[in-house]
Amino acid sequence: MNEGAEGMALRWFAGTARRSRAPVEDETVLARVADGDAAALGELYERYSRPLFAFLFRLAGDRGTAEEILQDTLLAVWRSAGTYRSRSSVSTWLFGVARRQAHNRLRGLPPPLPADPADGADPVPGPEELAVGGDRVQQTLARLPLAQREVVVLAYLNDLGHQEIADILAIPVGTVKSRLHHARATLRGCIDARVD
Repeated sequence: MNEGAEGMALRWFAGTARRSRAPVEDETVLARVADGDAAALGELYERYSRPLFAFLFRLAGDRGTAEEILQDTLLAVWRSAGTYRSRSSVSTWLFGVARRQAHNRLRGLPPPLPADPADGADPVPGPEELAVGGDRVQQTLARLPLAQREVVVLAYLNDLGHQEIADILAIPVGTVKSRLHHARATLRGCIDARVD
């Protein structure tokens, strides 16, 4: 299979989306947010906006909606930073907040169809578009039920382990594994259908 730009972009993104190497520093920054330090919220944004946006984009299927959910997430972090209790890493907690905001926004809505590029739009994707994959990847992910889509995005695009995913989604590790198994079967069917 030819990897192409999408495969390279996904590998690049997986490398940039790894957990912060300074969990204690993340906790310190989040404590500053809880104390009302807006600059600390900016630091968290700088560290986590890219992987959170990619996660939300994969769930929402639409750039504008993902950006709105990311803003909702930041507002929720600002309001609830004091509730963080160190039971998980800050990154896991942030993904959990983002997931809840996405579910609040997307509840009952079908994934949007990819928009046609505007007249005169640049056909070459920028770095951010490459980081979140192409239309083919998004269309294939959109075929998955939301519960399966979120485990696939967290596992393969955010490079999180089963336990971290279970913590974010508040489900048992066995359920994470089951959802990944069913998602892989669905994705395999989509790929086989395209090959035929």
